[in-house]
Amino acid sequence: MKKNANIILFGIDSLRRDRMSSYGYHRLTTPHIDKVAEEGILFENHFSPSIPTTPGYASMLTGMDCFGTDVVALRHKGPLGGHVKTLPELLGEHGYNTTCVGFSGNPSSRGFQKYIDFESWMPDETGRCPKAQNLNNVAIPELKRLAEDEKPFFLFLRHMDPHSPYLPPKPFERMFYDGNEFDPENESLNEMKEFKPFADFLTSWIPKGCTDADYVDAQYDGAIAYMDACIQNIFTTVETLGIKEETLIIITSDHGETLNEHQCWYDHHGLYEHNLVVPLIMKYPKKLPEGKRITSNTLIKDIMPTILDVIGIETDIRFDGRNLMPLIKKEKEIFVQESEFYITECTWMRKHGWRTPEWKLIRALEPDFHFKPEIELYNLIKDPKEETNVADQEPEIVHLLLGRMEAYIAKREAETGRTNPMYTNLNWHGLEQGAFKTSQEAYDSMYIGSIDTAQRLQEKEKEESV
Repeated sequence: MKKNANIILFGIDSLRRDRMSSYGYHRLTTPHIDKVAEEGILFENHFSPSIPTTPGYASMLTGMDCFGTDVVALRHKGPLGGHVKTLPELLGEHGYNTTCVGFSGNPSSRGFQKYIDFESWMPDETGRCPKAQNLNNVAIPELKRLAEDEKPFFLFLRHMDPHSPYLPPKPFERMFYDGNEFDPENESLNEMKEFKPFADFLTSWIPKGCTDADYVDAQYDGAIAYMDACIQNIFTTVETLGIKEETLIIITSDHGETLNEHQCWYDHHGLYEHNLVVPLIMKYPKKLPEGKRITSNTLIKDIMPTILDVIGIETDIRFDGRNLMPLIKKEKEIFVQESEFYITECTWMRKHGWRTPEWKLIRALEPDFHFKPEIELYNLIKDPKEETNVADQEPEIVHLLLGRMEAYIAKREAETGRTNPMYTNLNWHGLEQGAFKTSQEAYDSMYIGSIDTAQRLQEKEKEESV
């Protein structure tokens, strides 16, 4: 009996593709991942439309959009609905061993046979966070155990290095920085330090007295480079075990990250491009071409149906996502392009919007703690950094995009028989008080005080898992 392909899925939290050298970043942050891209397929315009983590991974691991999963909030209440089947559940039914590393306790990780945790938040005795090595310490023995079994395996690895706090071990700390982070004349972090909801958390891991935002940005890049070096250890293990040719490798992320941008410091809220743009790289020598780059838009919901096609498993599930194999094979006549799409966030703000190749519309569903306007409109061609809100200057475009968004919402509500979850998640913030009435109320209510607090906000109690 022919053995199905093994699957290793790198779900790298908070990794934005524009900081990866494989996507053209001027710093060599991902040399080992670059090699995988050269040997496989790189998708140049891959997006995660529903941020942050919980809805992102829910879509990735079910092949459904947020209407299909009914998940939009970081602090999703209850389990993932029984109306969807997860990738590990389906693979388990087809004889796979399934293991999840670093994502126990979240409803989006339902269905794995084995869960393994690692220290992915707190600094060690050196004050740095060797997150990827901590993952390797538990993942590599598990990889070896899985490879010894006659059954194929699915190994999901949730790397956390690009997620704050950015504390890569030396020498990665200063790999991309050669300045004076304590320059008293530098004021680039002043506004961040005055932002009450985040200030205490951010200054708990940014060096005391640091004034330079470029230093903090360089820590993000250093964390990616450190993680990339550790990931090579996993690639080497795959080669040593002799399973390289029979293992499908996928490298992607749940969402991107905001650095010193848009007043959303070192987090992943705000529906701006750097939160929506994520990598997607796939490699499987037996079936996928080598050195191919695809420019068409792809979405996180496309990953599960594509995996199933690659490994040869058929299902009667009607995915919201598209199988990307026709696109890979250049059978574009049977591939439905999705050039514009609905975007949502329920992290620290509750907003949704509509993105086209030219325009980005963002609409707040309640006042946010940054005191931003209800409607934001950006021309992605003329203003790719989204620095100028032209909503007042382009009322006809606002009206047009609102109409497209509302028509899409009505269509998906009719197809699923459920109300848009963006409208029903009024306690998305976990405060049990309903929607904020003013930005000042939001500003006074939302607060992260420490790394430990941030970790608790991310992770649910294990007994609530699946």
